[in-house]
Amino acid sequence: MPKRKQSSREHIFKPVHKSVEEIMPYQTGKPVEELAREKGLDRIVKLASNENPLGASPAARKAAARMVDDLGRYPDGSGFYLKEAISESLKVAEEMIVLGNGSNEILELLAQLLLAENDETVYAWPAFIVYRLATLANGARGIEVPLDVDLKHDLPAMADAITGRTKLVVISNPNNPTGTFVKTGELVNFLDGLHPSVLPVLDEAYYEYARDNADFPDGVALLKEGRNMVVMRTFSKAYGLAGLRVGYALMPRQLVQLIDRIRQPFNVNSVAQAAAVAALSDGDFLERTLDLNRTEMKRLEARIRSLGFNTVPSAANFLLIDLAGLPGGEIFEELQDRGVIVRAMDAYGLSGYIRVTVGLPEENEFFLEALAEIKKEKRGNRK
Repeated sequence: MPKRKQSSREHIFKPVHKSVEEIMPYQTGKPVEELAREKGLDRIVKLASNENPLGASPAARKAAARMVDDLGRYPDGSGFYLKEAISESLKVAEEMIVLGNGSNEILELLAQLLLAENDETVYAWPAFIVYRLATLANGARGIEVPLDVDLKHDLPAMADAITGRTKLVVISNPNNPTGTFVKTGELVNFLDGLHPSVLPVLDEAYYEYARDNADFPDGVALLKEGRNMVVMRTFSKAYGLAGLRVGYALMPRQLVQLIDRIRQPFNVNSVAQAAAVAALSDGDFLERTLDLNRTEMKRLEARIRSLGFNTVPSAANFLLIDLAGLPGGEIFEELQDRGVIVRAMDAYGLSGYIRVTVGLPEENEFFLEALAEIKKEKRGNRK
């Protein structure tokens, strides 16, 4: 049989879903060490990714270290002990829990399971960009509903955007990157108006920071009422385990069974599972985290406003800063030159804003001093 003649031309790869071509790769930024080398800086303060400035709790660190001797073994694919711990903490059945390599993997699994070509996901914009990525990756359309004038979810407009092709509707509560939240009554009214064919997904990545705010809804409590919905949470934020990538979601049992058919069998590693179990039991560390965030949030807000900038009221561990007409991308670069990494908001359509994570007191002070220097230079250049 004659051999097939090979073409000298390079193969042109085409994605199965044309919508993949609309995806811009997620921008993670350079490693801190590389940025320090490039800029010739001795100190870098990273306040860009909404991480816990205290890191992981001592209990979680010890639990993670104990797993090192077992790294030659595959992790528990069922996540038995972690599901048991979550079940006990939240008083939900273990059969309602899905574990993920970060909560965004669970969103991707839901999209893979429920979205086909030309189906729709409705979500607010700007919000967590993975809602867009997971939707487009599966050939579906993202229906992006602008936030209202207060940068909050416009739930009536989201309800109006739902069509017969809508399969998922995602609410980020509190919302990233704004920190604003949907109140209990508003959320209940929205959920009550949904057609059974639309699955609501409540992303509560910042729940621990927000839970003490008046009228902040508890998604788990709503799920326990028998609603067909998904509630996503994570260990990456308040629990300080961002480097281990472990999230979870609560949902009806039937949906868990379907997710398990497409989920990778060892999607959450053994170190992450052990650390998460320990983190969940370390209430003292969580309270220290929340106390620090409350105290430093107030200080940051006051100082930022004293510089002539505005902040969006936040129920999370970050602040969205309105730069009062200054270009956000330019301020982002000038802060980097001074050793402070924040998040630029241009990709979210908020070119006059930056987002800053609440850090340790000395980190926040370093940021505030750098921002004050930049503001002074800008004022001098205008004279």
